[in-house]
Amino acid sequence: MIEATGQQDPVFPYRAWWGLAACGLLMGVIMLLAPYTTFELQPRQFTFDYPWKLPNPDTWTRTLVWSLYALHQVGIWFLIYKAQSMKLRYVDGLHRVNVQAFALNGLFVALHIAQTKLTYDGLAQDVHEVSALASVALMLFVILVMENDRRGLLFGKRVPLPLGVGEVARKYHGYFFSWAITYTFWYHPIETTPGHLLGFFYMFMLFLQGSLFMTRYHVNRWWTLTLEFFMVVHGVIVAFAAAAGLNGQWAHFLFGGMAVFLITQMHGVPFRTWQKLAMTVITVAGGAWFYSTNLDQLERLPGTVLSRYAAVLICVIVIWLIMRPFIWAGKLQLPRR
Repeated sequence: MIEATGQQDPVFPYRAWWGLAACGLLMGVIMLLAPYTTFELQPRQFTFDYPWKLPNPDTWTRTLVWSLYALHQVGIWFLIYKAQSMKLRYVDGLHRVNVQAFALNGLFVALHIAQTKLTYDGLAQDVHEVSALASVALMLFVILVMENDRRGLLFGKRVPLPLGVGEVARKYHGYFFSWAITYTFWYHPIETTPGHLLGFFYMFMLFLQGSLFMTRYHVNRWWTLTLEFFMVVHGVIVAFAAAAGLNGQWAHFLFGGMAVFLITQMHGVPFRTWQKLAMTVITVAGGAWFYSTNLDQLERLPGTVLSRYAAVLICVIVIWLIMRPFIWAGKLQLPRR
């Protein structure tokens, strides 16, 4: 059944599992069309030396991937702008623009799979690996800023931020988030290593979330918490696979991520007190067990956690600075306390 909003915009039916099924279907297509590498990959020669690149790229391989990325990026930005301009209300189904976003993202996922088979290279040939890692990490830090008013930053307590920072982050986050997701997606060629497969499944879930703007699915707190926490899962598995479990590098992703979850993220959903205590006890016990036999790694843990909250502070400062010219020009009105 198709309903209509107050602005005569049709609302199409949607169920949460449909999107997840689509993500699974895309993963099946990737596995079915493998392999993608037709040349011998060279091992990493140094930190952040990304191996999945053509040994002899040319103008064609570079032009194709950058052109497809640019079209994908501009297309999703246009749809976000269109949705905001229409002033749509939140609904239980999909607006027409959501259907368009699904179609756009699905099309360019298919094109990236085909492009990898044809010319292989992603954006990694021309940009540093840190840029892809940092883009998604920054997205998660901005989420902490956005959610401060609702769930707080420290054990459910709000941290006072400069006036308007949280509101601006919430209103315009879609443009930044869509860039972070789309850029990271096109950075990597399609591959079937455990790290790539897990990363692409995460990207597909983020594309799904990015296509659900102005729907109640987009703001479902259990769903958004799952997306935040999946970053921890992805980081741990990729670090463990890359280092073969050596030197405990995966532990910084696990216990650092769990610290942020316990301090901030879990307070945004209605966990019961005993559930919060149980997760805290399990995490602390696991950390004590691991670090009791890896004392050399323990000294890095506080820095790992504090650096994430320092990054949140930097995001606040950057957003505040970006706001200044628009406020001075009268283009941005600050909300009243």
